[in-house]
Amino acid sequence: MSSPVFSGANSAFKPGATINPDGSTVSADELQQHFNSPAATPMDAGRMSYEGVTSKTAAMIILAFILAAPGYMFFSPAGLIVSAIVGMVLGLVLAFKKTTPPALAIIYAGVEGYFLGSLTSYVETAFDAQGAGLQALLATAVTFGVCLTLYRSGKLRYTPKMRKFLLIGGISYLLFSLVNVGMMVFGATDSAWGLRSEYEIMGLPLGVLIGAFAVILACVSLISDFDFIENGVKRGLPAKYEWTAAFGLVVTLVWMYTEFLRIIALLQGRD
Repeated sequence: MSSPVFSGANSAFKPGATINPDGSTVSADELQQHFNSPAATPMDAGRMSYEGVTSKTAAMIILAFILAAPGYMFFSPAGLIVSAIVGMVLGLVLAFKKTTPPALAIIYAGVEGYFLGSLTSYVETAFDAQGAGLQALLATAVTFGVCLTLYRSGKLRYTPKMRKFLLIGGISYLLFSLVNVGMMVFGATDSAWGLRSEYEIMGLPLGVLIGAFAVILACVSLISDFDFIENGVKRGLPAKYEWTAAFGLVVTLVWMYTEFLRIIALLQGRD
């Protein structure tokens, strides 16, 4: 005969009974059904997942496309300047945050979309480069697809050498861009693109070669983004980091599109 403590009011000690952390009991059949059910996915567990990153990136890109339309069709110099400044400020704010607030990420995507639409309209009109936007868009999409395919196949990985190249190359490109903008602002050059179009190397505008270098940097940045996403999913980072990954991808794609647009405009301007 068992003790009244175990056979009385406490049903958790009855044969075939299992107790939950909250003190409630579950039968052996219910427990078996639990074991037979599918395992929880990272999304169910509130962890970072490839699906979550993909959906958030897609949402930001779709919003950018939607707001690019008015920027392209109703070009405004003031709109181009304001969206460029706001986008740059938002990008810097988000870059220095440990995690990316969803609301700011969405606002950033919308502002950048409007900016790219306005920039495309300006470039195509001012430099007689009709169709440059579509060409730059296709080039960006194809390059992204190639980088993703090579990374997923294991043929391309983010190595320490790539990290050094991205750091040194990024700083060098930033310094060149600042000097170029400074010379344009203070009238040291009259060319439309500054040093990019004023000088030629091997018959090509300097800007085309600089742009090609920038596209390579953007490709390495994409590989870095893919590496962050893969490591984040494997380590089970919280789902909030999906917005950080999506923001990083969108920033790189915006940069890549801008460089392709400038390269195409420079090449068409030579005809």
